[in-house]
Amino acid sequence: MLIAIIGLVLLIVISGFFSASETGMMAANRYRLQHEVQMGNKRAKQILALLKRPDRLLGVILIGNTCANIFASTLATIIAIDLYGEANAFVAPLILTFLVLVFAEVAPKTVAAIYPEETAAIVSFPLRWLLRIAYPLVWLINTISNGLLRILNIRVENAKLEPLSREELRTMVHASSDEMPSQDRSMLLGVFDLKKITVDEIMVVRSDIIGINLDDDIQEIIKQLHELQHTRAPVFHGNIDNTCGILHIRDILQSINLPNFNKKQIKKHLRPTYFIPERVDLKQQLLRFQKHKDRLALVVDEYGKIKGLVTLDNILEEIVGVFTTDVIENTEEITLQKDGSYLIEGSATLRDLNKELNTVFTTSDAKTVNGLIFEHLESIPKPGLSININGYSIKILQVRHNRVKKIRLKSKPSVDNTESIG
Repeated sequence: MLIAIIGLVLLIVISGFFSASETGMMAANRYRLQHEVQMGNKRAKQILALLKRPDRLLGVILIGNTCANIFASTLATIIAIDLYGEANAFVAPLILTFLVLVFAEVAPKTVAAIYPEETAAIVSFPLRWLLRIAYPLVWLINTISNGLLRILNIRVENAKLEPLSREELRTMVHASSDEMPSQDRSMLLGVFDLKKITVDEIMVVRSDIIGINLDDDIQEIIKQLHELQHTRAPVFHGNIDNTCGILHIRDILQSINLPNFNKKQIKKHLRPTYFIPERVDLKQQLLRFQKHKDRLALVVDEYGKIKGLVTLDNILEEIVGVFTTDVIENTEEITLQKDGSYLIEGSATLRDLNKELNTVFTTSDAKTVNGLIFEHLESIPKPGLSININGYSIKILQVRHNRVKKIRLKSKPSVDNTESIG
């Protein structure tokens, strides 16, 4: 009797082993295992080898689990008959069902689900040897079951690890918030977003392009070259539509202070202008910059009219953030005030505004604060006008040359003298 009880306990343990094996092996993260293989982990390589043929793995696990449960049921019946007689033999299945559910199914599978890789590492070695020992039986069962699956046009040989989609990768990055620095996470998410953003969303708008006008006096040009904050600038006659080329400041550094410096020397060092369409996405444009070995491009619309300027730095800032210590305090377009409001230039893009202030401004066509106000008012506003857009109070501070130059934004809408806009 004691031997039978010990045997029953042993069989329940074996059943629990196979139950944990099934859950642990199937729940193991294959991408993490692949990483461990690259790091030289032999056990991870062994686990992946077993997972390549899930039909064989499940075959040996289910054979072992089924045999353990059948033998356990037989032993439990023998024990029950010996203790209570044949009339009460029905007690054995009831007790065994409870024991199997708790100790051979729920408990081991729960542990394996919580620690799948650790469980898989423990069970992979005995499973590999059991598969070799029971291979003829596993092969027979797999042959029959795989034949039935082929009738349903399901082929086990075609089973493979599906690559993660862009959105699935995004979800994984978000889920790793506790293990990954926020800056690294933001950079990865920025890379994923490159495909969704077009150059016209981040470009410097036409009115804000700083370039060299060859129609100006040479002394004025020299002064502008000394004060220029960028290493590259478009050169044109009269206006940006008559672009001659792109000037790299370092090309004229040695000659700019010489007495005989003139406009011809500027023209001599001009590089070809690189034009791009306004709706190209940032990922594609980043690759084009790499291909053309260039860092600056002029953005044109469908009619060939220049709409703005975009640089390699503009794209990189979408990945790594603005190259300053604090965007809100350092950018000239968005300035935090003591009362909690923000002074914002009309040329600031809605994308930057939404990103830095967590606002939710959206429009059908406008890309800047100036465009946002024009689209909602459908007219040119006057200084001092207060409006409410999406729950934000906006006061027009400056309007010049039919453009909104500066506004004040508050998170709470004003009650007095505020025009409510959709």
